[in-house]
Amino acid sequence: MTAIAPHVKRPVDGYWAIVRSLSVGQKTAARSAPAYSRYINRRLGRLLAAAAIRAGLSPNVVTAISAAFTFAGIALLMLYPPSAVLGIGVALCLAAGYAFDSADGQVARMRGGGSPAGEWLDHMVDAVKTSAMPLALAVGLFRFDAVDPWWLVVPLGAAMVSAVLFFGMILTEQLRRQAGRVSVAEPGSRSWIRSLLVIPMDYGVLCLSFVSYGVLPVFLTVYTLIFAATAGFLVLASVKWFRELSASQPASRPAGQHVMQGDRL
Repeated sequence: MTAIAPHVKRPVDGYWAIVRSLSVGQKTAARSAPAYSRYINRRLGRLLAAAAIRAGLSPNVVTAISAAFTFAGIALLMLYPPSAVLGIGVALCLAAGYAFDSADGQVARMRGGGSPAGEWLDHMVDAVKTSAMPLALAVGLFRFDAVDPWWLVVPLGAAMVSAVLFFGMILTEQLRRQAGRVSVAEPGSRSWIRSLLVIPMDYGVLCLSFVSYGVLPVFLTVYTLIFAATAGFLVLASVKWFRELSASQPASRPAGQHVMQGDRL
């Protein structure tokens, strides 16, 4: 049963009026946002966010719904052998979870901004699913003896690359703000060409790739290409981020403030 925060009032506006309000108040997409995430998932999230607002759901409840769909899809990978039906079910669960992941932030912005606890919860769920999905895939393939053992290197490598990339993106953005640099999500930084070029790194495309899970040679080829593209992107992005941050001046600290070891992050 879904809990509704007692202090949250249900809006009197109609559903489509809320959708239009969400469209106007939409946060600018990051410059590196891939096409599916930017043009499809954000729109799906907007429709779900409007429904959540009408139902009086808090952003944290929407995050919980997102996690439920995502981890259901991840669990299916470990519980059942590869098949067409399983692949479609996993793809739908992951795609639904991704859409709700977009919706929670939109609900928060519609209510005047999210809380630090809500942002923490959202990022923690993202961090877990980033590593859990490829690890669950490796467990399922190994458990049902679906592939030669050496194929497991791909999802295991994907788990490491995905985790490092997620951490690198979050940390780099925080250090940019700390140094007073313009965020990559600032207005004027949008590029549809860039969105198309980074499609192989699109989490939405990764979700949809499981539709081919019933034909393992096809799925493994697609998944390996996604992994290779993501690993290549991580290498190039890491070089760029390091050079960018090397040229940044550290923010000045108030007199008498000691630098703790953790402050370096």
